[in-house]
Amino acid sequence: MNLTRFAKGRHATKAFDPARKIPASVIDELKELVRFSPSSVNSQPWHFVIASSDAARARIAKAMQPGYAYNEPKVMNASHVMVLCARTDMDDAHLAAVLAQEEADGRFANDDAKAGQQKSRSFYVNLHRDERGDLSAWMEKQAYLALGTLLIGAATLEIDACPMEGFDATTLDAELGLQAQGLTSLVVVGLGYRSASDFNAKLPKSRLSTQAVFTELA
Repeated sequence: MNLTRFAKGRHATKAFDPARKIPASVIDELKELVRFSPSSVNSQPWHFVIASSDAARARIAKAMQPGYAYNEPKVMNASHVMVLCARTDMDDAHLAAVLAQEEADGRFANDDAKAGQQKSRSFYVNLHRDERGDLSAWMEKQAYLALGTLLIGAATLEIDACPMEGFDATTLDAELGLQAQGLTSLVVVGLGYRSASDFNAKLPKSRLSTQAVFTELA
């Protein structure tokens, strides 16, 4: 597989065809792709909200008004919408749940291996919380790794996508009850199939040159 062609072929879809819906089997595959996204020390400080019905997408579209009305059609005409959320804290309950899942999945040969993993992850969590003071930013970075996985994964499945930061996070968090779950919304992603009016599909891709973005060390 030539993965580069999918990176070059994808774009931020500006208009979706509301008549075309993504098959459930494809959504399931996208969910697995996102679930297996990489994260620092396997911390997985994320959660994903998926909306497919008109009513569910309308709830998310509330966060587009009034300042981001240009994004509302992308939400309402998409087949599905995914809200990528980050945790507001890396608390003990979450860390225990991750460790328990790792143990259930057979990642530890013995108790020493389990203790070593717990110690290593706790070190980095405390590093970002106490020493660097950037725990929230660190967790958000992990969620953006999931965003990259989602966008490339969607392209390989011939699904169009549009990531959007243009929304009122306070409104969306309240609408979805995220704060009570220890979460906050970061990115809204429309998923579906482009319409004929998607002007961005007709434009050439543009990136800085290889020479501009790479330095080869001798």
